[in-house]
Amino acid sequence: MIDLISYIVWNPDLEAFRLGPFSIRWYGLMWVTGIIVAYYVVRQLYKEQKIKDEIFDPLIFYCFFGILIGARLGHCLFYQPDYFLTSGKGLIEMIFPIRFGNDGSWLGETFDFHLIGYAGLASHGGTLGLMIALWLYVRKTKLSIWTVLDNIAIATGTTASCIRLGNLMNSEIIGKITDVPWAFIFENVDKVPRHPGQLYEAIAYALLFCIMWVLHKKMPEKIGTGWYFGFCLTYIFAFRFFIEYTKEVQEAFEASLPLDMGQILSIPFVILGTYCMIRAKKKT
Repeated sequence: MIDLISYIVWNPDLEAFRLGPFSIRWYGLMWVTGIIVAYYVVRQLYKEQKIKDEIFDPLIFYCFFGILIGARLGHCLFYQPDYFLTSGKGLIEMIFPIRFGNDGSWLGETFDFHLIGYAGLASHGGTLGLMIALWLYVRKTKLSIWTVLDNIAIATGTTASCIRLGNLMNSEIIGKITDVPWAFIFENVDKVPRHPGQLYEAIAYALLFCIMWVLHKKMPEKIGTGWYFGFCLTYIFAFRFFIEYTKEVQEAFEASLPLDMGQILSIPFVILGTYCMIRAKKKT
């Protein structure tokens, strides 16, 4: 019999605080916090490289909408295409942060403000959306694409870590059942001890930022070669590939696959990251 007292019981309030009638939820708060922290990190990097403020200022808008749109489309197209692409209701839910009931009514509270109110965002789609947004940003500013990608890569760990902490607060993307002493019991899921996969990733991504920050101080000449971008992709998605073995599949169809969808989508990013690192070394 499982001794539930030995584990961490996890059942936080989804709401962080209220501003009058508006509810601010932890997931949205952590998502926006990650973007803001990365904003200041990249701003500092631009100052070190003497890039003008007027060139930097539009960057946050490209990043915010690129990540949000890419992450949303990634979830809908990769994980639930049978739901979102087979009805008008699904298409509306894919675009707008609302949910319909079986009778067609809107399952939303009038004053429930989530900041990020989408039920489903995929990190692989967010990464792809960010890359496309940065390409558009580069076309406008005429900066080197590799310089921009490297600067964003150095800051990426902060945003990724915050988003996974938001997943933890939501008790979503849970791990497999385990008896390790640090297991979490997600009370609003099934009340059995599971791997806190969200916490594993949050710690790994915070560590990535620390490593990248130290490396950029020691090797500033590599910024603009694509090395930091390649290292970031390789680190994140190689870790993501292996951490998937501790997590439950998100959709039923994944159970019949030799690898789950998160692992399948990670492989191209690891290959791209490795290529960018090799390319940067040759250029240097």
